[in-house]
Order: sequence, then C-alpha cells, then structure tokens
Amino acid sequence: MTPTAKSASQPAEIAGLYRYPIKGLTPEPLRRAPLRAGQTLPADRRYAIENGPSGFDPEQPEWKPKIQFLMLARNERLAELDSRFDDATNVLTIRKGGQTVASGDLETASGRAAIERYFAENFQPELKGPPKLLSGRDHSFSDVARKVVSIINLGSVRAIETMLGGTAVHPLRFRANLYVKGWPAWSELDLVGQTLAIGQARLTVVKRIVRCPATNVDPVTAKRDLEIPPTLSRHLGHMDCGIYAEVIEGGEIGIGDAIAVEEPKLV
Repeated sequence: MTPTAKSASQPAEIAGLYRYPIKGLTPEPLRRAPLRAGQTLPADRRYAIENGPSGFDPEQPEWKPKIQFLMLARNERLAELDSRFDDATNVLTIRKGGQTVASGDLETASGRAAIERYFAENFQPELKGPPKLLSGRDHSFSDVARKVVSIINLGSVRAIETMLGGTAVHPLRFRANLYVKGWPAWSELDLVGQTLAIGQARLTVVKRIVRCPATNVDPVTAKRDLEIPPTLSRHLGHMDCGIYAEVIEGGEIGIGDAIAVEEPKLV
C-alpha cells in the first residue's frame, strides 16, 4: 500500500464528470453520461490535431503516442483557447478572449480545414508540419492504447497541495473523466485489479496514471507554473496520480453517484 494511504472502501461519490472531445483542448463538464462496455465516455478524445505526419490512417485507426499531436505537455498555449463541441452538428467552436477564432464541422473536409487554418496561422513555433484534424470514427486518441476512463481522487489533489506548501492545485490540471471525493489520499493507487461499481456500471481498474508535464500547466491561466511530477517523485518515490479503468458493464453515471469498491466474488 502507498505510504500513508488508507482504504478506498469508505463511501465515495462522483464530484466531477468531464469529457475532452479534442485532445489537448477544453474539458467539457457533464451532469450525466452513458458508459458502454469497452468504450470511453461518449466522444472523449474523439479528435486530435496532428502535429506533423504521424502515419495515422482514419480507415484503419491505430494508437499513436501523444507526441504526434498538439498537447498541453508541450503546447501550453492550448489552454488559452475555449473550445466547445456540439454532438448534434459535429461543429467545433474555438474562442479566445471571448471572441470566436475558428469554427467548423469536424466531419466535413471544409470544416476540418477551417480549424486547421487557425492552428497553422497561430501555432507556427510549435508545429513540426501542417496541422491536421484527425478522426477515426470510434477511435480514442487517449494517452494509452486501450479505451479507458480516467479517474482522479480529489483527496490526492489536496495532498499534492500540502506537498507544495499550500499552493492551490486546480483539479483540471489532471484532465480526468471522473473526479472522486470521499477516498483517502492515494488509496486509489491500490485499486489496480479491482472493480468499481457506479449504479449499474462496472469498471475494472487497469493501471495507475503516470503524470507528465501537462499537469504543470494551469488550465485557467495557461501558465506553466508548477512542477507536479517532480514533486510527486520527491515525496512518494513515483509520479503516479490517478487511475485508468475499463468499462466492463455499461450504465449511466452522473454527478453525486456513489462509487463502491466491489468485494471479489467467491469462486
């Protein structure tokens, strides 16, 4: 068990629910969302902005490392943008400073081109080639190859604030799908291999999340102002914060829903 961690078996609930339709762009808060077995949250990381040729084939989508795309770990200016994706029309609207700077239907060539033009004109220093808006139908441009739901324990976020001498840490630095309150700090790291129950939905925890420099970027100011992975390493001996889980049984989840760690079934 992680040093100072206590059990995650005590009552807990979903305090925040988010999706990220375009990798690296704005989190979109949800009240409720359906989960399907073997899938991400609907439209989560459905699109990405290719930063130079990646070899991604939308007809035969395969996982590519995040270095192939515009991402907060290296392109913190993305946090200055306020983007919204409309499921009904597939239209992405990007605003900066309250003004619309780009908009387009991501399922049409002209709509994708409109978004690509904005990044080509405004992200030149970061670009390694022409930016390209990628989609692979139900493919997820996740940081990991499997389709997962990412979970952050707000108790662990508070513990990081203590490590940083009381500095406030915005939970959205971690770009999770589910934010959980009620678990003791770091107890989530010991849940790998266990099953979480949220209403009818069941999720198996498959992996700890190793944090990258994206967490150093403030999601409000777009400033790289903290050193979270090194701080974790100094205090805990690793850079893990949060967990990935795979949906094994579907169901609708939402803010305020209880999360329980299921007892292993006796064989």
